[in-house]
Amino acid sequence: MYQKYKLSNGVRVVLEKISHVRSVSIGFWVKTGSIDENIENNGITHFIEHMLFKGTKNKTAKDIAKAIDDIGGQLNAFTSKECTCYYAKVLDTHMDIAIDVLTDMLFHSVFDPEEIKKEQSVVLEEINMYEDSPEDDVHDLLAKTIFQGHSLGFPVLGTKETVNGFHRDLLIKYMNDHYIPENIVISIVGNFNEEEILSLLEEKCKNFKNTSRSSCITNPPRIIKTKSIKHKDIEQIHICMGVEGVPINNRDHYPLLLVNTVFGGSMSSRLFQNIREDKGLAYSVYSYLSSYEDVGLFTIYAGVNPSQFNEVLRLIQEEGKNMKRMGLTEEELQKSKEQLKGNYILGLESTSSRMLSIGKSELFLNKIYSPKEIMKKIDDVTIEDVKRVIDHIFSFDEVAVSMIGNTDKNINFENLRC
Repeated sequence: MYQKYKLSNGVRVVLEKISHVRSVSIGFWVKTGSIDENIENNGITHFIEHMLFKGTKNKTAKDIAKAIDDIGGQLNAFTSKECTCYYAKVLDTHMDIAIDVLTDMLFHSVFDPEEIKKEQSVVLEEINMYEDSPEDDVHDLLAKTIFQGHSLGFPVLGTKETVNGFHRDLLIKYMNDHYIPENIVISIVGNFNEEEILSLLEEKCKNFKNTSRSSCITNPPRIIKTKSIKHKDIEQIHICMGVEGVPINNRDHYPLLLVNTVFGGSMSSRLFQNIREDKGLAYSVYSYLSSYEDVGLFTIYAGVNPSQFNEVLRLIQEEGKNMKRMGLTEEELQKSKEQLKGNYILGLESTSSRMLSIGKSELFLNKIYSPKEIMKKIDDVTIEDVKRVIDHIFSFDEVAVSMIGNTDKNINFENLRC
């Protein structure tokens, strides 16, 4: 059973009490990500996430790490294109320590200039590591290609040039503009006393009354169907093909999830079985959807030997045409429903995964759907819903394409119509 509250400063709190566990997972969600950045400060949201671990008015970076390590807990954070989340998982008896650490990081970080310099070096190495991993880098290249010129296409890590330009005043201004009460959701799942936790949050957050707000308005992105190729002397060619998907709150979100499960979202999917299992042409081939507030993206990825690239590309396009021509059978639809429901329920077996689920839902949808409601949404998908989604998505005559690899080796680009 979920409970929703609003602290006196406007910060939203969502709670789910699970009395039979001994853990508590706490997440502080901030509705800001790389989509809120510009070409000069790209990567600043992610950099601020790093800096909040580097010391506060009350704790050094070591103190922050030790406070959670000493009680056997976990402390981490992540930045995405549309949000940032700082979270901890601890025993229920140490809930107060976790909240103290997280609120201290969020409201009292000092942004020491020396620490900023050190962290710039760390993030630059993170960028280098990412660029050395073409199977990851190719997805960022697709976003840059398909959302050309829009901040949704910016890399979350930023660039070496922008990261080197960060300084204390810039970081504090960005944080003041975006870390405001109306942009923050606290999600907590586990074994806790409701009155106690709300009282603790009220006390720790009472002085956070930032009313500053960025005047930047982000226009909805347009899908640009073009091609980007990054030449790299490696053994494989990594390719992503992208078409327009659906936003997170669109009625076709669940039908598309089910279609993706059958097409390329699992080991039993058509893409995997045909290209990897039956023909042995690729180790990794799959599809997935990315759903944002205003737009969605449906992506197909494959990593292949250059000598097999043309055949793999032909098979991917053939599977897309087969999906458009034949759709899903009733049996495939029912199996994909059971698969999706099973994955969803198994993913809620821990307090941390449930905390992530309800926090993100409140942040972007202003509503929390119960597992029963989610299961019903899946069960209610009809063959007609699936056909509508397939007709919308599976037009592979024109796609956005990103490629990384040794593309000089007998590659036929004629089939890549953009």
